[in-house]
Amino acid sequence: AQTVVDGDTIELKGTTFRLHGIDAPELPQVCADGWPAGRAARDYLGDLIGTKQVTCTTRMGEFDHEIAAICRADGIDLGAAMVTGGYALAFVPYSARYITQEDAATSARRGVHGHKCAAPWQWRRGQD
Repeated sequence: AQTVVDGDTIELKGTTFRLHGIDAPELPQVCADGWPAGRAARDYLGDLIGTKQVTCTTRMGEFDHEIAAICRADGIDLGAAMVTGGYALAFVPYSARYITQEDAATSARRGVHGHKCAAPWQWRRGQD
């Protein structure tokens, strides 16, 4: 069984994986213009996965007790797809892997780039 926890976390057969190299809006995060970024990101990841076969390749390091991994749905890199769609940002402190996808999403104003959204890491700081 596979479950989408939020825009950058999935549960696969009882193991929680955090998509390496991306940071998606937290579930309760709503952008300044009212767009529910967190729920939109979770739903988009759910749509990307659908009924596809998901495989995860573990990366070094844990993030809040989740295993960092590159996960693919029928071969499609979910991190890349989330960033390309504008539903997550490249998490540059951890990886430069998705910078070109983020540039494309920014110039096309897709997802978070088309709304007045704080970066997830900035939003989390504001919740403390």
